[in-house]
Amino acid sequence: MTDTDNPHNFDWTSSQLRRAIEAAGVALWSWNVDADTIVMDDRGYELWQVSSKQALTFEDLSERIHPADRDRVRAAFSATRAVVGPYEIDFRIVLGTDVRWISARGQGSDTGIVDRSMTGIFLDVTGRKQAEEGHELLAGEMSHRVKNLLAIASGLTQITSRSSTSVEEMTKQLTQRLAALGRAHDLVRPLPDGQGNAALLGDLFTVLLAPYDDSGAFAGRIRVAVPRMGVGEGAATGLALVIHELATNSLKYGCLSCESGTLDVSGALAGKHVEITWMERGGPDTVPPAGHQGYGSKLLERTMTGQLGGSIAYDWSEGGLVVTLVVDIKRLAG
Repeated sequence: MTDTDNPHNFDWTSSQLRRAIEAAGVALWSWNVDADTIVMDDRGYELWQVSSKQALTFEDLSERIHPADRDRVRAAFSATRAVVGPYEIDFRIVLGTDVRWISARGQGSDTGIVDRSMTGIFLDVTGRKQAEEGHELLAGEMSHRVKNLLAIASGLTQITSRSSTSVEEMTKQLTQRLAALGRAHDLVRPLPDGQGNAALLGDLFTVLLAPYDDSGAFAGRIRVAVPRMGVGEGAATGLALVIHELATNSLKYGCLSCESGTLDVSGALAGKHVEITWMERGGPDTVPPAGHQGYGSKLLERTMTGQLGGSIAYDWSEGGLVVTLVVDIKRLAG
């Protein structure tokens, strides 16, 4: 039985095919391999932001490919004439300040080539790539947080054992600290819509740092004195991440890792910003990290500059680490 004998066969027309292609956001292209000329449909010219009135070569389009992907794409397209079967390659193009992800798909080798022209499609896959990057970032953050929580639990056990005189007392204190850590961890998550300000700035610091303060002989070694101001839902998550990361590092390497260490958190208004000083004293000698930034440092930098519209600076002084956080007041309240 032939296709025409099949009553369920759909009789595609050129207009129907065109509507289906447009609905899928697909751009068609044809490349004459001898003359090195490329022609596309209207969607293709729009996608690459080039004029349909000028002759195009592969090199013309290559100039719009992201420099980091250009050589890889050139090599891949050159190889398509020798590779039998379908091919697909994803790459970035730069359009002014905008970066888009393109997926080029076609049929490889000269088999079946018509008029020395190869054909294929371009597909804008920017949304998918951004989603993939978001998932990778989330997975990295989750892995980093889990490792930090394990390190925190170990550190809290050690500082609790120093101020406990019995197993029962240690159990009680450690349970209280882990419960406080749970409450602090809740502040790292966004609040449901409609709940207004997440917390006062001072309360945010106090709650997040409470698990790290000894309740025995060394109680009160963490002091917080910042301006009375509200922290909005949007900023609470980012600022909580920053505090949590700094406290974790201090517990591992800084003043909170030893009995004699103290931590002072102070703040002051400075025009359109609030400056918060994180000052560690009495801990081990501070040494600037060598080599590239770790994941935690990159997370702090990205949160402070991107989400909170400010900056973070480190002073590895002889007396102890001093961190200066500058936060945009409007971002903080938002």
